[in-house]
Amino acid sequence: MGRAIRIAIVGVGNCASSLVQGLEYYRHASEDERTRPIGLMHYDIGGYTPADIEVVCAFDIDARKVDHPLNEAVFAKPNNTRLIWPDLPRSDVIVHMGPVLDGVSPHMEDYPEDRRFVVAQRPAVDVVKVLRDSRADILLNYLPVGSQQAAEFYATACLETGVSLVNCMPVFLVSNAEWAEAFRRRGIPIVGDDIKSQLGATILHRTLAQLFVDRGVKLTRTYQLNTGGNTDFLNMLNRSRLSAKKRSKTDAVQSVLPDPLPDDHIHIGPSDYVPWQQDQKIGFLRLEGRIFGNIPIELEARLVVEDSPNSAGMVIDAIRCCQLARDRGIGGPLTSISAYAMKHPPEQLPDTAARERVERFIRGEIER
Repeated sequence: MGRAIRIAIVGVGNCASSLVQGLEYYRHASEDERTRPIGLMHYDIGGYTPADIEVVCAFDIDARKVDHPLNEAVFAKPNNTRLIWPDLPRSDVIVHMGPVLDGVSPHMEDYPEDRRFVVAQRPAVDVVKVLRDSRADILLNYLPVGSQQAAEFYATACLETGVSLVNCMPVFLVSNAEWAEAFRRRGIPIVGDDIKSQLGATILHRTLAQLFVDRGVKLTRTYQLNTGGNTDFLNMLNRSRLSAKKRSKTDAVQSVLPDPLPDDHIHIGPSDYVPWQQDQKIGFLRLEGRIFGNIPIELEARLVVEDSPNSAGMVIDAIRCCQLARDRGIGGPLTSISAYAMKHPPEQLPDTAARERVERFIRGEIER
């Protein structure tokens, strides 16, 4: 085992719940599971295993989570993801009240309390002080889609404390030149933006689009529609919060095409909130194109997956690569793991090329 990687979590929602449960699951992995791990790039990355990742502080704004131990908070409403390891050991981490800022969309007030956020009526803590006192190495940003101000607030806290950032949500920080340069000047490694799933709608869409390109099929029109019943989909009913999310997912697909599709020939984004789906996500994909002799071809796919666990393994890999960069004194955006694990990285790469770049980074053959 390597030394502990001390992480802070912002947003104790479904994704955080899957991560915390998953860390405990992999701590108890059999030798066979460690040799051929499910859901992870490697069980061991640069001497670090999932067992080395330790949550040392957490922030949320929900009354059912704030002031509660982390092992209880990850199961509190409105969380509704499928259980991985329900019997978590008691945690010494008590969830802190973070600043609300733009983290809660007003339309959520129209929905039942067990489906939406319930803001705790208490002042926010001094986030910078908590990060310093916890001696966190890396902060995970799991804020809701559209939380621009809140994401920038926590990024600024990272700059003040020297804590690395793994930005799992679609606010462009790591892929923004000014933010990237600020972290580079401070020598702080960062990973982002907008986490991919292990096998989600975006990676599937990219793979199918790449298949069209590789086989000489001209892609002419495509869409991706997604439905779900978690707070992420409820939050995204407010379409004004979606501009970065739509751009992140659309750019991820457009980047594999030799010529980008016109805006009115590509539509990628959430479709609707279906409460009974809980944390299950259903993705619908359609691709239209032209083959030999300009003959039309159509392809449709339907993906059903538990949404939050689907990205947890990618986050565990990103955390460990980020810690390797800290050990090596590397600052600024980590382009290899960002291209592999994120939808909107600073540099888009084909997925196979990104995977190879990460392997080379782990081996120390390339710097970032």
